[in-house]
Amino acid sequence: MKTKVVKFREAKGLSAVDFARECGVSRQTVHAIEKEIFKPTVVLALKMAKILDAKVEEIFILEKGD
Repeated sequence: MKTKVVKFREAKGLSAVDFARECGVSRQTVHAIEKEIFKPTVVLALKMAKILDAKVEEIFILEKGD
């Protein structure tokens, strides 16, 4: 799964720390998601999309094999 979290987060002017705080997770979790090391739960993906004023499908893109 590809992610555009960084693009959307930076467009909102949020640091990784501030974004993590708003999402209720650690900065390390945000970093792992942004680096495509960790796939968020559905609940976290929905929360991230709401904070970023975007649709989940705009932030997370399924790849062949996902």
